Amino acid sequence: MEYKKRLIYILSLIGALALVYLASFIFDPEFAGTRSASYVWLDSKLAGRTARIVVGAQDGGVELVKKSGQWFVLHNGTEYPARQLRIEDFTGIFTSRKAWPVRSSSASSHEKLGVGENSAKRITLYGENSVLLDILLGNEDVTGREIYLRKYGQNEVRSGENLFASYITGSANGWYNLRLIPESEDGKVAVDSVQRLSVYSPQGTQVFSRKNRTWTVSGIEVANPDPANIDGYVKAVLNLEGDDFSDSIARDDPKFNYASLVLELGDGGVKTVRVTDADETDRRFARVEGSDYVYSLAPWAAQKLFRSAQDFEKQ
Repeated sequence: MEYKKRLIYILSLIGALALVYLASFIFDPEFAGTRSASYVWLDSKLAGRTARIVVGAQDGGVELVKKSGQWFVLHNGTEYPARQLRIEDFTGIFTSRKAWPVRSSSASSHEKLGVGENSAKRITLYGENSVLLDILLGNEDVTGREIYLRKYGQNEVRSGENLFASYITGSANGWYNLRLIPESEDGKVAVDSVQRLSVYSPQGTQVFSRKNRTWTVSGIEVANPDPANIDGYVKAVLNLEGDDFSDSIARDDPKFNYASLVLELGDGGVKTVRVTDADETDRRFARVEGSDYVYSLAPWAAQKLFRSAQDFEKQ
């Protein structure tokens, strides 16, 4: 009997101490502040309905539009392919729960913190017929690591890690997917999906044909082909990027007959890249059959396209 009383007493004491310990967290201002700091700007389900994004002013910022599941940059009335992964990372900032503690709830603080309507940078995410998120970005804090933000139309100001710098300071060019074969950005066109690469240039014809895990080479003399080197070359062609889109040359200009690279894929698809000769600055222009875009190629990028036989020899 005495044993049971002691056991009940000890269990009651443990329970009381546990309640005191829990209450110390519940009513601790610092703990409460941590809970209120955890915040999500936009529900991920709503983010999935985003059809248009404006970064900056409507007339001077970057406008992104989504069509048939693909993002484009709307610039000077033309839609250019956008970097899908960059946009996913960007919208992920708003849908990830992070520390965004409240710094002010007073409208009088807006101008001081840089989140006034006339001074702040603005990011707006639109659905088909609605505004999903309209956010104002203000000044950095004294450490330079955090930034002040508030939702348009609300007084509450929060702060958090400045994850926006690379998105709000660049031009439309930073959002472009400048890969000549845009699908290679997310791996839809992989190296091992290429069954044959044919290169036609004034220097001659080179053909690389895949058979299982090996390559055969024709058109040039390669005594001992190195599969890794050929894979690297094919990958360089797949991932080739321009440094901008260009309207200085028409896509049907005969200059594009100078050289071409033809990629034959395992699913029966064919990608044909046509390239001009180098101009006086060693710059070239390129286009892909079936695409309306012309790409400007820097000299170093164009050099990846045309290789000599020794580049494919196993050392």
